[in-house]
Amino acid sequence: MSVAFRKFGEESIQFLGKKVSIETSDKKTYGGTLIGINEKLDVILEDLETSGIIKIIINGSFIKEIRLMEKPFDLKALAERFSRVFPGLIKVREDVGAVIVMDKIKVTQNGIEEGTGLAADRIKAIYDEFVRETKK
Repeated sequence: MSVAFRKFGEESIQFLGKKVSIETSDKKTYGGTLIGINEKLDVILEDLETSGIIKIIINGSFIKEIRLMEKPFDLKALAERFSRVFPGLIKVREDVGAVIVMDKIKVTQNGIEEGTGLAADRIKAIYDEFVRETKK
């Protein structure tokens, strides 16, 4: 049971920071950026498509479904790309949404967040190329 719960949590975290569409049990639909979610599926949305609403919290017991409206960033594919240049030195940390290179350089969907030096420069070049290719 705990493995399934952990997997559900990992999948849910991938929705954070992404555009979602939420349908409630009373057939209302909210579209916006998911910025918070808890174990009861209470959610916080911002940048709502409904004019006049800046931010909203929706009680998880009223949520019928949450749809991801944009493709999630593929950390595993990025890690595979890094491993061609740095074999055996790559760790994927889906729980924090990052790839760790050589235990010192942290790369997220936004680029390098920790680490400097020649290796970080090479990683940035690989990351930039990966992003260009996946946006096509």
